[in-house]
Amino acid sequence: MTSAPVHLWRLLKWGRTLARHGALRGIEADPLTPPNVKRIARIARLGTRQPDRPDYASALQDIGPAAIKLGQALATRPDLVGEAAAENLLRLQDDLPPAPFPEIKRAIEKALEAPLDQLFAEFEETPVGAASIAQVHRAVTIEGRQVAVKVLRPGIEEVFEEAIETYEWAAAHVETLGGEAERLRPRQVIAYFKQWTRRELDLQREAASASELRDNMVAEPGFFIPEVDWSRTARRVLTMDWIDGIKLTKRDELIAAGHDLKELSGILVRGFLRQAVVDGFFHADLHQGNLFALPDGRLAAVDFGIMGRINRQARLWLAEILYGLITGNYMRVAEIHFEAQYVPSHHNVEEFATALRAVGEPIRGLPVKEISVGRMLEGLFAITRDFDMATQPHLLLLQKTMVMEEGVATALDPDINMWEAAEPFLKEWIRGELGPEAAIADRIHETLDAVRKLPDLIKRIDAYYPAPGAAPPGPPLPEVQLIERPRGFGYFLTAIIAGAIGAAGMFWWLG
Repeated sequence: MTSAPVHLWRLLKWGRTLARHGALRGIEADPLTPPNVKRIARIARLGTRQPDRPDYASALQDIGPAAIKLGQALATRPDLVGEAAAENLLRLQDDLPPAPFPEIKRAIEKALEAPLDQLFAEFEETPVGAASIAQVHRAVTIEGRQVAVKVLRPGIEEVFEEAIETYEWAAAHVETLGGEAERLRPRQVIAYFKQWTRRELDLQREAASASELRDNMVAEPGFFIPEVDWSRTARRVLTMDWIDGIKLTKRDELIAAGHDLKELSGILVRGFLRQAVVDGFFHADLHQGNLFALPDGRLAAVDFGIMGRINRQARLWLAEILYGLITGNYMRVAEIHFEAQYVPSHHNVEEFATALRAVGEPIRGLPVKEISVGRMLEGLFAITRDFDMATQPHLLLLQKTMVMEEGVATALDPDINMWEAAEPFLKEWIRGELGPEAAIADRIHETLDAVRKLPDLIKRIDAYYPAPGAAPPGPPLPEVQLIERPRGFGYFLTAIIAGAIGAAGMFWWLG
């Protein structure tokens, strides 16, 4: 188990790295940043020589792969971080220094248990993209099939384990503060983040996710998923069909090639809604670097390391919430929050509906470019605080993906209205799921299922009481040895400052 001084040293080092590159300026300038965090950010940059312009990409790259994931998410939101910062962060998508080819070759041959020349007729040593966890090489199989070969960076698992262990340690100490820090459930947030990253580090599991998503997206022909080459895929190597397309990061090339950006934006919205609402299995890393426009006008996705799932009941609630916000039915949206137990029952549902109206009405019918995202987030944050709404970690991945997908769609079509684009889709799906035929079928299925489970339920009823709501059981939380208050005031102050710096940066993204 890593000792407390090691965790403190890592947190302090990360905070100083952010400060050295000028990256704490954004936290200080953000109106939603608490005053205490702003003061800590100012303390962190004392004595540092900062550049004239903040270099967010270099700061996060210096910190490590986990921090790079933060930058990839923020790169899709110029409305939140500004055009200059978003352009700077785009370097993190696939423009990182690659691992040496001899190391990559050894990794492939060890994973696939065969010499490279027996697997591929051609293999380009220079990668077409190098990201925080893996890099991708273009190759031709011995059968003549053009493929993309994704290989994990050597030693990446150990790097992530160290970072996440410190995240867990910091989150446990933050949660002991109680109040707002406890309501945000930082330990569960990090536990889910740990699950996501472990899945991303298993390329065979990523291949299975790609295969499942490809089957699901047959119903959305404009959204393309490449096919997996299972004979050349293992835990550290993934081989898929090569995609000849233009990345959505290259807007000028898309326009020059004659692509309809408005149509591409619509395909993205429909594809994501089908994944999240209809199937409950969605691509959770939809930044511009993972999306390609194909010559025939379709939109192709790659990189399936981060996927999300939500069960049917949660999808019904989600669809009704979105549709209620679109149509202005704030009372129904409020009722769903109480049914899902997102809001404690001692609050008043009518008051919650009024609070939602105060946030929703100013933005209804406006294109995204005219919406003050900062004002909207400030209003939503105030609602969660005023109504004692605990963070729902199982929905964090969906929330992050929705924000990312909105950013990509808006970059393609600044005039898109996400609510209007989603309304027909959600309306049709809700009618099918909540109509009389669906209700009768559900009731029959539930009755038969209950009768079948009744004998076993009677045996276990004294020992097990299932919790209501759609939230799945939380992941196991690690045992963390908390620091007892030392006698030396200086050491205590250093620990608080260092922990807060790391926690501030972490929760600024996840929260």
